Amino acid sequence: MSKVVYTGNTNATGGREGASRSSDGRVDIKLSSPGSSDMGTNPERLFAAGWSACFRGAIARAAAERQLRVPADAAINAEIDLVLNDDGYVLQARLNAKLPGIETALAKSLVERAHQLCPYSKATRGNIAVELNVV
Repeated sequence: MSKVVYTGNTNATGGREGASRSSDGRVDIKLSSPGSSDMGTNPERLFAAGWSACFRGAIARAAAERQLRVPADAAINAEIDLVLNDDGYVLQARLNAKLPGIETALAKSLVERAHQLCPYSKATRGNIAVELNVV
C-alpha cells in the first residue's frame, strides 16, 4: 500500500522569466533563463538543489544499511545541463559526491546504492543521462 508522505506545492507564472511561489510562502523566487544576467534563478538550478539534497540523504541511508555513518562534511554537487539536440531540449546530469574519510571503492558503492534509493534518481532513471562521480 502506498502512502503520500508529503506534497510540495508551488505555482509558477511567466515561465522562465516569471516567478514561483510555494503554497506556504517558504519558496518565493524570481525565475530567469539559463545564462541570463537577470535576477533570479532557473529551473535547472532548482532541480540540482533538490536532487543534491535528496541524494545526500540517500547516501546516508545507503551507509546506514551497512552500519556506517557518513561524515558531516559529506556533500553532493549536482550539475544539471540543459542540452539542445535534434529532438529539442533535454536534460543530463552529473552527481559528484564528496565523501571525505571513506575509501574510494566503498564511496563508489555507496553512491551507486544511493542512486537506487533516491526518489529523484528513480524519477529520472532511463529518461536522462546521469553520471555518478566520487570526487
